[in-house]
Amino acid sequence: MSDKDSRSEDLPGDTAAHSTPVETTPEQPGRKRWTRKQKILRGTAIGAAVVVLAAGAGAAGLYYDLRGDINQKNVKDQLGTNRPQKLNKSLNILLLGSDTREGDNSRYGEGMLGARSDTAILLHLSPNRDQAVGISFPRDSMVKIPDCKKEKGGTVPAQFGMLNAAFAFAGPTCTWKTLESLTGIHIDHFVQVDFSGFKRMVDALDGVEICVDKPVNDPRAELSLKAGKQTVKGEQALGYVRARYSLGDGGDLGRIERQQKFMASVVDKATSSEVLTDPAKTYKFLKAVTKSVTTDDELDLSTMKKLAEGLKGMSAGQVRFVTVPVKDYAPDPNRVQWDMDLAKPMFEAIRHDNDLPAAPPPKASKPEQAVAPEKVKVTVVDAGGKRELIDRIVKQLDRRGFDVAKKVEKGSKSATSHIAYAPAAEGQATALARVVPNAELTADGKAPAGGVRLIIGEQGVRLAPDPAALNKIRGGVKPGQNLCK
Repeated sequence: MSDKDSRSEDLPGDTAAHSTPVETTPEQPGRKRWTRKQKILRGTAIGAAVVVLAAGAGAAGLYYDLRGDINQKNVKDQLGTNRPQKLNKSLNILLLGSDTREGDNSRYGEGMLGARSDTAILLHLSPNRDQAVGISFPRDSMVKIPDCKKEKGGTVPAQFGMLNAAFAFAGPTCTWKTLESLTGIHIDHFVQVDFSGFKRMVDALDGVEICVDKPVNDPRAELSLKAGKQTVKGEQALGYVRARYSLGDGGDLGRIERQQKFMASVVDKATSSEVLTDPAKTYKFLKAVTKSVTTDDELDLSTMKKLAEGLKGMSAGQVRFVTVPVKDYAPDPNRVQWDMDLAKPMFEAIRHDNDLPAAPPPKASKPEQAVAPEKVKVTVVDAGGKRELIDRIVKQLDRRGFDVAKKVEKGSKSATSHIAYAPAAEGQATALARVVPNAELTADGKAPAGGVRLIIGEQGVRLAPDPAALNKIRGGVKPGQNLCK
């Protein structure tokens, strides 16, 4: 059976997708081809890394001795400067799994050299650290890989191939560059986890709860399970996420869904009072994580501590795991391509998950009937603002339902930004001000009565968050869900 479910159109800006693409898979001397059950472990191993960000919330400051356990890499030079702009204070962390066979990992593929990543997850933390979404990208996605610098020198030219090839070509930064170029999302950090690390993290939590609908006896995966809910540790946990023939339909997307459910259970356990209120258990879990990860050098202990403090208010129920929408890839039924009609709104929701305003707008003394966005006619005026910002604001207001004039007018330069309105359009101006909180409301008798003018000066403007932005990402797996469904 092929590794796919629902699938995508040609990738944005991918001219190769319109010709006959040639799949590229790097070969390394002495490297054997993977068995399928050896491949599926990466996604779940790295999913457990999500939890270090939430579980450490109350304790990060106590564990400075963890610093020496984390392997870090300088990635600035390899990433270069041609990257998506960071639009807000959200945090995007690329979680990668390494299939290295060095050290404790040798038993999972004796004689295999090198490393690659067959699964990648982009963890998005909202600006207020009150929501988290993990997007899984199937390893067999056919994508355009940009040119990538190798860690020890040299450059791999741009090419068209499977997503998992990027890591093998030039390490984690190549996967990082690839996903940034395809999604338009600025990625802030990466975390890489190995096989044995997965096992250490699960064991540090004293096991994780799963559910299967029938008994499982799979010698290939070293897996023996009874039907129903149960707690798995160590090798049983590895077997559960590795099993191909005894669980699911053998497809890549089916395994990803199972791995996401496992991650959700890890988040449930790691953020439970049983762990977070017990410093020894929290330390044990964090120690297991830090011994198993490689990160960029800017994700240091100080940064982790600040992040952890910001995550204190996040509950497990505010973490969700989804998969990028995909569809058939015509040249090869065993590959997939992203369904950009469905994926683009997901990426846009992540990119534009904006800050809350510094302070809420003052409440009116008398209740007023709010004007719906579609009834607010907005003319945007360029008064010295950055063109790139102005174009983005026009698109965002249109996306939120405002009736925005297509033509941006040119006005006299202004240091500040404001919303000009005639008395008859005060309701429209108030509705717009809720979305553009740092633009000053200015009554202007000369302004058109049928609409308002958003005058963007040199200071620019920012939009209050769209409360429904992340809610537009449908489906997925959340902690706390019924494991047996």
